[in-house]
Order: sequence, then C-alpha cells, then structure tokens
Amino acid sequence: MVKKTVLKVDLSGEKGRKKLLKAISGVEGVDKIEVDAAKGTISVTGDADPYDIIVRTRKVGKFVELVSVGPPPAPPKEPQKKPEEKKAEPKKDDKKTDPNPQFHYPVVYMDRYNEPNVGCSIM
Repeated sequence: MVKKTVLKVDLSGEKGRKKLLKAISGVEGVDKIEVDAAKGTISVTGDADPYDIIVRTRKVGKFVELVSVGPPPAPPKEPQKKPEEKKAEPKKDDKKTDPNPQFHYPVVYMDRYNEPNVGCSIM
C-alpha cells in the first residue's frame, strides 16, 4: 500500500542533506522523496516501511521526529479542454527565404589604421 511518510529532520548542511537523501533512497519501496528545507521536513512516498526510513535516518546521524504517516494526496484533476479552433496563418513571403537565418552577423571592415592594437603585429 502506497503511503506518505513525513519526517522532521535537521537539514542544516549540504553534505549531511546529501548523505540523508542517499540513505533514504536506498530503502526498498521508496518512490519519491521531497525535501522542504525551510520547514525542515522530508516527505517520502512509496511502499517503504516508516520504521525502516527512521532507522536509516538515525544511522546517518540525524535526529528524526515522525510527523505523519498516511495516504498520499490525490493527484489534481485536470479540467477537460475544449477543442480549439484552427486559426488561419498569415502567408509568408517566399522571396525572403534564407537558407541559414541564424548565421547573420554584422560585418565590420577594418584596415590597419582602424584596428585597436596597431602597435602589435606578428611578423
């Protein structure tokens, strides 16, 4: 049975957070892990036993407080979309077709008097 387990954990450091996520993701039956660093909670969704998740978290060295265990929230229902009417597209000029439109760069012609580094030459 799929359930959502919410744990309150100290998520102060990035290194500790990575260790914790690696340990929890190794538990058999974990489908999804959500971390809320602002609240200090981790939500684990899947068939995993909450006891196994708590044991793994404590092995990493984190203090864990179980907040809740229950069914996961139902996915939001999308309203049925009405078929859209096709709009007439404006006609394009065939005269202005360019085979490579992304390669248009402005060309600046410079002679040796207009170059910024006149004093430096390799010869």
